[in-house]
Amino acid sequence: MPGVERPVRKSGVILLAILVGTCIGLVDSSSGWDDTGVTVGMVVLAAGTLAFLRPRIAWWVGLAVGIPVVTWNVALHHNFSSAFAVVVSLVGAGAGKLLAETSGRGTDQAPRG
Repeated sequence: MPGVERPVRKSGVILLAILVGTCIGLVDSSSGWDDTGVTVGMVVLAAGTLAFLRPRIAWWVGLAVGIPVVTWNVALHHNFSSAFAVVVSLVGAGAGKLLAETSGRGTDQAPRG
């Protein structure tokens, strides 16, 4: 129907979150990368944006962005210090959810007309 906004599918957001988390994890675990601030910023921005799109699944979005970052660092370098990325990702997702709820998007429903 024209004029009716369709909500973004939950499965699409989760898959996108996993893809983005995987990309961030690959960059973060590369041998020449040593900029933790940029990694943290990207994790927060990605999780927050995706949680804004689907606020009801913010916890899942936070995990889907953060866990691949840790997985790549553990798999390639046996480094568990990047586990903090999951916490940072959950904080970003919580911020995205809060922003969505305060702006009226917290219902995850398309407007009815």
